This record gives sequence, structure tokens and C-alpha cells, in this order.
Amino acid sequence: MSEEKSLNFIEQIVEDDIANGVNGGRVLTRFPPEPNGYLHIGHAKSIVLNFGLAQKYNGKTNLRFDDTNPVTEDTEYVESIKNDIRWLGFEWANELYASDYFEELYQFAVKLIEKGLAYVEDATAEEIAAAKGTPTTPGTPTPARSRSVEENLDLFARMRKGEFKDGEKTLRAKGDLASPNMHMRDPLMYRIKHAHHHRTGDAWCIYPMYDFAHGQSDSIEKITHSICTLEFIPHRPLYDWFIKELEIFPSHQYEFARLNINYTVMSKRKLKLLVEEGFVSGWDDPRMPTISGLRRRGYTPASIRELCERVGVQKRDHMIELSLLEFCIREELNKTANRVMAVLDPVKLVITNYPEGQVEELTADNNPEDENAGSRTLHFSKTLYIEREDFMENPTKKYFRLGPGLMVRLKNAYIIKGESVEKDENGNITTIYATYLPESKSGGDSSGINVKGTIHWVSAAHAAKAEIRLYDRLFTSENPNGEEADFRTFINPNSLQVINEAYVEPSLSVAKPGDRFQFLRKGYFAVDQDSTSEKLIFNRTVTLKDTWAKEVRKEA
Repeated sequence: MSEEKSLNFIEQIVEDDIANGVNGGRVLTRFPPEPNGYLHIGHAKSIVLNFGLAQKYNGKTNLRFDDTNPVTEDTEYVESIKNDIRWLGFEWANELYASDYFEELYQFAVKLIEKGLAYVEDATAEEIAAAKGTPTTPGTPTPARSRSVEENLDLFARMRKGEFKDGEKTLRAKGDLASPNMHMRDPLMYRIKHAHHHRTGDAWCIYPMYDFAHGQSDSIEKITHSICTLEFIPHRPLYDWFIKELEIFPSHQYEFARLNINYTVMSKRKLKLLVEEGFVSGWDDPRMPTISGLRRRGYTPASIRELCERVGVQKRDHMIELSLLEFCIREELNKTANRVMAVLDPVKLVITNYPEGQVEELTADNNPEDENAGSRTLHFSKTLYIEREDFMENPTKKYFRLGPGLMVRLKNAYIIKGESVEKDENGNITTIYATYLPESKSGGDSSGINVKGTIHWVSAAHAAKAEIRLYDRLFTSENPNGEEADFRTFINPNSLQVINEAYVEPSLSVAKPGDRFQFLRKGYFAVDQDSTSEKLIFNRTVTLKDTWAKEVRKEA
């Protein structure tokens, strides 16, 4: 009998609420991204948590775009976010926008002004910051704090009409200037931005701040469990204060640890810099931690959900090894990816005693881990391509691949023996000559010879040419965020190596973008979105083994 998995602390809260009839036992979560960039794997954890809770407890999840900053937001980001959520395997109950509530939020602000709990401020951002004091010294009121309700209502209406310039006025809540929580010291509620909004156009020139829009949007939608990351803990008293003073539906905020992964940056501002400054080819560059980048690299929705499941839901921030994500995709692709042969650094191999013009059709299993994966046909001929590293002219004692006088098995084919080489004027080997043992065919070997090495190959006459992109970690530093230097100084110069003339099995010529394979002995690869039947392009998703762990051990 399998052991039942224990609940995480948020699941325990939800189950207690259901048991106690809170909100009638209803569960409604939300995922509220700001459409100012592409989603990254940190967002994936929040998506899996919010949508997963709703699925587990027969609830629903709203997708609400926090579109309160017209300067940084774009419909391109809106569409990419929707695509990523669906790709991860989730569907939202309602597609909503904070901008849907601009009028209602404005009226909420008016109500707080009428209650004497909000006022129009004239001070600059610098003057406001100075007047707030420090965590150990109280703030001091600005002259605007003593304005009458009538004057504040008039000024706020004029702010809405566009009578003031950007930064000339703000609306602040009248909180507690002596509070040890700096967020409670007269926080900003509205600022002026004369900018075109991607949905409301030029209808508004004042926009609510996150702390004012977020809790009230939750309340309008009657969200039962508003789940945020830990940095929003200090914001929670303000979240509760606005809801209490407005006397609206009491949504509650709960916080969990965000997903932090080493060798990675997940600030949207930093990711945007990488794109704009040309360190990567775009938001979906396979080196990026964006969901679209991971998808293009060959990661699967299941592997990302598995990572989120393994990491769990905690109350404390901690760093996750990137190798855990790589482990998740290796585990899945080992079970699901068909095996194929691809030669990335080709050198010609001629089997001198193989009949000229003869072509054999050999059979190979697609995936030994999956008995239902079937088999495929391999073409074997006199001239093949093998990896350059699989031949050594002066082999060392423990070298078990091909060399003069050394024997090796060609995968799914014959045992061959190295004989001689041909070189160019620079001394580089251009052709390897070998002989084969006709009686050593795989599946019917009667040669009686055991060889220690097996190498992969493709038939020169049948192979398809391909471009191979070998992606590696984008940063050399384990914590590019935490160093004193600019994170860009830790860019890995070897994060992308492009091989223009690799050769792959002809079966791959019909592979479609997104198809995933294990290149025998080389790693897991996915067909890139730019790949065509005329030009095949493969992205390395992950190596067969954790090569970085080996390098770290060497340096230690």
C-alpha cells in the first residue's frame, strides 16, 4: 500500500477552510502576471500551485493580467503568457484584467478619500521617501496630508481629467506614519502616467499602484486564497487594511517561497536586458529560463511540473540546483524519446571489404525502455560517417574504440577492424579504412569475438545533413544575482556552439518542430521551430549525464 503524500501548508489551510465552511467551502485562486515580459520557470511554480490547488479541491483559477503600468506592457506578452499556461497543461476559468476594474478601483479610492483615509500629494518621490523616516524613526506628515476631504476629491477628479503632468500629483493612503512596517506609512495608491494603455487606450491617465489594485481585484473576483511569494509578506497588512476600510469581500493573502535556481537569473528586468543587448536571440532563446525558451530547447510540460512537485511548497527561500531540472527532463526523455544515431563531428569511414554498391536494411529498436515504441530501418553501406573522437591513430592502453588494429562494434551492425588512414596536407585525417567481419552481424553474430566498444554511425549515402545547436548554461557563476559585479559579466562564452555539418539518420528528415530524440551517446535533442525538410536544426536539450557536476568536483 503506497504511503499517502503529506499536505503542504497551503493545502492544509485550504482543507481547513473547506472543513469549516469558509466561503461555503468554495476554492477560487488566481494567477496574476504583469504582461511586461515572458513567463519564466519561477512563474511555472506559481502556475502549478494555483491551478493545482483548484484542480485538487474542485475549484477554479482566474487568469488576471495586472496591467496597471501602460509604459511596460504589451499584447505580445499577454498572448505569450496564455500560450505558456496552456502548454503547461492548465486552463483558466476567466480571463480578466486589472484594467477591467479601473472605474471600480477609482470609486474605491473616492470612498477612502471621503472617509478621510486618502489624500492628494504634491511632494516629489524624493520628498515622500525622505518624509517616511526610517524603520526606527517615525515619518513626518507632508503639508498635503492635512487637506480637506473636499479639496482632495476635487484634486483627484482633476488628476483623472488629465489636468496635471506626470509626477505632479499622487494619491496616498492615510496610514500610520509611525508603523514599523514602512509599507503602512502613507503608501501611494495612484500615480499619473500620460501613456497609451494596450487595452484602455487613452481613456485613463491615472493608474493604480500594485498594492491598491491587487487586493481589491482579488476582492472583486471573490478570490478565496490569494497566493503570493514571500516578498509580499510586508504588503499583507496593507492588503488587509484596504479591504477592511472599504468593507468589501475579505480575500486573504498567503505566501510561499519563490523558485530560485542556481546558474540562472529570473528577474524580468534582467532577462529583458539579455534580449535587448543581444546576449540571446530573443525571449525564447533556448538558454533562457523562460517557459518559451525551455519549450524550444526541448523541455516538456511534464518535466517542469515534476520539478515543481519535487521542490514542493515551503515557507523559506532556498536555492534549487539547476541539475534537478535537468534530472527531471532526463528521466522523462529516457522513457519517451526514440533513440537515433547522429554524427556531430564526422569523419569518413570506408569498409574496404564490403561489397561495392551493396546496401543492407538493418533493424533497430526505437526505445529499449518502451516495448511499444517499435523499430526503424537503418541503411548500411560501404561508406559511413563516424565521430572523429571514436578513432585514435595512436591508441592509449585503455582506449576501446577504433584504431589501427583495434576492433569495435558498429551499433546494430557489424564488428569492424581499423586498418589505415588518409590525411590532408595539414595532417588531419580525412578517411579511415577498416574491414568488417561478415559473420558478426548484430542479432546473429557467429564470430565468437567479443569487443569492448560500440560506436554509432550513419551511412554517408543515406544520411541527412543537419545543423546542431549545443546549448549549455548561460552563466558561469552559480549565483549571478548575488555577486557584486554586473550579472552580465558572468555570461558563459561557450553557452552555444553551432555545428553546421552534422549527419543524422534519414528517418529524421521528416521530424517536426518539437519532436524529441536521444542521439545515442550524445544527449537529448529537440527539433527547432526554424527547422525545415531542407534544413534540419536540432537543439540539445540536455546531456546524457550531469557534466557540470563532474566539472565542479574537478575544481573542488
